[in-house]
Amino acid sequence: MHHTRHLPSLLAVALAAGLSACDRAPAPAAAAPEASSPQVVESQQGQARLSVVASGLVHPWAVAPLPDGGFLVTERGGNLRRIGADGSISAPIKGVPEVAARGQGGLLDVALAPDFASSRRIYLTYAEPGEDGTSGTAAAYATLDGDALSGLTVIYRQEPKVDAEYHYGSRLAFDDEGHVFISQGDRSFKPMAQALDKLQGKLVRLRLDGSVPADNPFIGRDGARPEIWSYGHRNAQGLAIDPRTGKLWESEHGPRGGDEINLPGPGLNYGWPLATHGIDYSGQPIAEARGREYEGTEQPHHVFEISPGLSGMAFYAGHDGKPWNDSLFLGALAHRNLIRLQLDGDRVVGEERLLDALGERIRDVRAAADGNLYLVTDEANGKLLKLEPPQG
Repeated sequence: MHHTRHLPSLLAVALAAGLSACDRAPAPAAAAPEASSPQVVESQQGQARLSVVASGLVHPWAVAPLPDGGFLVTERGGNLRRIGADGSISAPIKGVPEVAARGQGGLLDVALAPDFASSRRIYLTYAEPGEDGTSGTAAAYATLDGDALSGLTVIYRQEPKVDAEYHYGSRLAFDDEGHVFISQGDRSFKPMAQALDKLQGKLVRLRLDGSVPADNPFIGRDGARPEIWSYGHRNAQGLAIDPRTGKLWESEHGPRGGDEINLPGPGLNYGWPLATHGIDYSGQPIAEARGREYEGTEQPHHVFEISPGLSGMAFYAGHDGKPWNDSLFLGALAHRNLIRLQLDGDRVVGEERLLDALGERIRDVRAAADGNLYLVTDEANGKLLKLEPPQG
């Protein structure tokens, strides 16, 4: 896009912001990190501090804090980068699978294997290209070896692949029993979310090597995919295990209204598109919907009647005496802020919105071992941010 070079800067910024996801020439490694003095963020529980770790990322989608204080960050266009604790940005890591980077598709989640410290294994989810313009959510693991991945192994492919650019999901979460959960969306084919012989609109559970656990709920059932854990999901872009209880929590985009948080149980139907609190973007009812409730489907654990555009989520727990202890954080794409839900056990007892002044789409949030939260903003000039909670 060199023709923007001599345009007034505001126009150049506007053009850059409008670039399609398929304009993805690899950005070079950044020469120097952007220094950022922390900004004070007022919250109901005291002052937090926000600072920029790195900027110049192209639509970052996920951040995984590394044990050494650095980070892995995916960019939707297909690059995986390592960011140093000092904010230095690596050249793209080699060995990443080919992705279908169009619409909402591309390189999506990144997560460290539970035994990463010894295995150096990471997991990725992405939109995998198929024949004739089709694509599907896929998951793979590989070993992080310096500036490259080795031993890339695809463990999951959403079937069938379809010709659509939307609703890929897709987050990863690991329980402490050797399972990985992979979320995905209905790919905008709503009835598929109810079809047990298809993987759209499903949460799947696999062993860490990609094999199907013998106690998955649909094992041995005719016409049902054995990978499925729960179904009737629209587009799940948040997934996290509550460290206090070991329960899996999931957040998903509603249509127009009706974003949800669920605690997905084995074999349960979460309703989409038969039961929803939302309506179509056109303002008309969802054609397939039977109301907010429908027999045989689960109600959301928590619902947002106006859609914030929920994305990545993280628990902040185990910090006794700290003001934000027992909170669930969710990125908001449409509302361009960070949502903090105060928890009492599993119950949501309070909500506050943070970082409104930032005005950027928050795609992912993770809690790191250093007691801070790390976020990425889904922008053409995306940022990795550090949020230091109030200390009380």
